[in-house]
Amino acid sequence: MKGKVLIYDDDADILEVCSAILRIQGHEVDVRDNCRTLLEDIETYKPEVIMMDNWLPDIGGVKAIQLIKEQEKFVTTPVIFFSANSHVEELAKEAGADFVLKKPFDMAALQKIVVQALQKSRA
Repeated sequence: MKGKVLIYDDDADILEVCSAILRIQGHEVDVRDNCRTLLEDIETYKPEVIMMDNWLPDIGGVKAIQLIKEQEKFVTTPVIFFSANSHVEELAKEAGADFVLKKPFDMAALQKIVVQALQKSRA
């Protein structure tokens, strides 16, 4: 199952590794290192899945997800919250994320959760 994924993370290495892994699997991937134009990015790119890191410049991952989920046109777009924070599950719940991926994660875990999110997106 292949789809469009938009990844938000302020770490260039994470963006590079995640996008490479997902592109090898046949996904179309775009990346951002900040949330300055969050809603415009989503409106333009029309991702089927959004991956959101917790530590982001500007508003941060929790507030970014809340902003996404407040928009009726994006409310059903699955968001994967990913972070190395020890409270990642609680933060994901507070944010309203659909999925949680704890850093560090391996290639298989990333691929699996993106497929699960795509299945939810298309359900």
